[in-house]
Amino acid sequence: MPRTYGHYCPVVHALEVVGDRWSLLIIRDLLRKPQRFTDLLHYSSNLSPKWLTQRLRKLEEAGVIGREKRQDHREVWYKLTPAGHDLRPVVEALGAWGMKYVMPPPLPG
Repeated sequence: MPRTYGHYCPVVHALEVVGDRWSLLIIRDLLRKPQRFTDLLHYSSNLSPKWLTQRLRKLEEAGVIGREKRQDHREVWYKLTPAGHDLRPVVEALGAWGMKYVMPPPLPG
């Protein structure tokens, strides 16, 4: 059974969908363009295939991403749904906040 916060709050319900580890990073990568499983795995270097599969399934069940199997290929492509695209300002705001408050300055050279 999935863990929940047990609060009646839209922030809580949103976090239950996209607030676990890796989910927003998967969404960040899909904001660029549809990706294959192997592409997503490549961009998230510390993520195991098992965890990526679990996150993709959860995001698909929540209606944030969709799967597309191209007729001319055996590959499955993952893409954002309209609900997933609506997370763009959230991802961008987190990036701006991270740059301002938590990113270390670049090293010389």
